[in-house]
Amino acid sequence: MKKLAFVFIAFMAFVFIASCDDTETYAEQKDKEKAAIKKFLQDSAITVINESQFKEQGYTTDLSKNEFVLMKTSGVYMQIVREGCGEKIKDGETATVLCRFTEYNILEDTLQLTNNILYFASVVDKMTVINTSGTFTGSFIDGESVMAAAYGSTSVPSGWLVPFTYIKVGRPQTADEEIAKVNLIVPHDQGHIYASSEVYPCYYTITYERGR
Repeated sequence: MKKLAFVFIAFMAFVFIASCDDTETYAEQKDKEKAAIKKFLQDSAITVINESQFKEQGYTTDLSKNEFVLMKTSGVYMQIVREGCGEKIKDGETATVLCRFTEYNILEDTLQLTNNILYFASVVDKMTVINTSGTFTGSFIDGESVMAAAYGSTSVPSGWLVPFTYIKVGRPQTADEEIAKVNLIVPHDQGHIYASSEVYPCYYTITYERGR
């Protein structure tokens, strides 16, 4: 795991250096991020719906129309591929959640990080999630997270926590049950520390399963 962490941190240091531009203001960086997200939406033929329509549809997104709901407060775009099995994380509950993910840097147009490959078949990102009156907070468990190893932080990106209001987090008990799966477009201020400091958005595919 230490070797893995070194490889990812070295890679991210390269990304940091390559993307750094001292001549850009924060406002210019945000404009570039918005333009990159807009282009990604267009290139991916994504249909954006608002939260009112999302509610009218029973908090679902129509996959046949490639719908994503724009969460106005956070700026996160979310597509619920599968609601999941089991139950939602209840108010006042602390749960262990297992995740597999793929992270795509929208600004750099590149696959940046994933634990969803054969090499990591036995590795899932494990995090602790707490529901406090509908507000979710989370932290990766050190030593059991590719994200924590890569970015040197156990803080779960805020964007990763957005789906918990709408998905069930359980463990399949029958062949018909499936774990929750979402696609997310996460702006820099809802992302991890590198995305936040370098002002770039990421596209994620994430599955959520309840740990033991």
